[in-house]
Amino acid sequence: MSEQSLAIRKFSDLANPTRFLALSSILWPWLAAAAALLFAAGLYLSFATVGDYQQGDTVRIMYIHVPAAWLSMMCYSVMAMSALGTLVWRHPLADVSAKTAAPIGACFTFIALVTGSLWGKPMWGTWWVWDARLTSVFVLFLMYLGLIALNRAMDDPARAAKVGAILILVGFVNIPIIKFSVEWWNTLHQPASVIRLDGPTIDPEFLRPLLVMAVAFTLLFFTLHILAMRNEILRRRVATLRRLAARAAGSERRERGRR
Repeated sequence: MSEQSLAIRKFSDLANPTRFLALSSILWPWLAAAAALLFAAGLYLSFATVGDYQQGDTVRIMYIHVPAAWLSMMCYSVMAMSALGTLVWRHPLADVSAKTAAPIGACFTFIALVTGSLWGKPMWGTWWVWDARLTSVFVLFLMYLGLIALNRAMDDPARAAKVGAILILVGFVNIPIIKFSVEWWNTLHQPASVIRLDGPTIDPEFLRPLLVMAVAFTLLFFTLHILAMRNEILRRRVATLRRLAARAAGSERRERGRR
């Protein structure tokens, strides 16, 4: 068997909800423990570093704001890949992934917006400005809320999955707008200082805790996402059993009525 066929087979195995539950039950405690350790290390490094010569201790908000902003976009990217899995490959867990990622992404985006306002007030003199970066992130937050509302409003899970996947892919155009808004338009935000072709321009003393916190946030996201997917799979199984029980009870009542 070729390596490609083996990879496809493993991917297909994960499409089985039972196998996913078994694997995730082993994986998530390790992810949670690693996230907790990195958060402890990241917070220690965040407070151990000296304040910025211009921003003072206010710069420490960066260690929460920037990872939350990164995760808000990464979470939507995960939803977009899940939407492709729903529409193209009909992956059984793709809709579960997209549906459960939306509330997590909304939380990260909300944290980014709040911490950005707290950071912006002493630096810019205002809590909020309608520049390209802030506006596009706010639109992302509204998109998350809209997808959550859609999932709760539609009774047909299959139709909700298809409509939601289409909306997710259409809304993905906002992600590059958020990323490149500081380069396309004049905004109060500074250009990228970490992920650059010529290397980071941020001082290593600030870069180390920032990267540790970014990895901690990423592991937290995957931990929460796996747990949410497990809960959604079990919820759907319970709902299916209830429908089958109600259908069996209805059939039994009709049978008794005929007698």
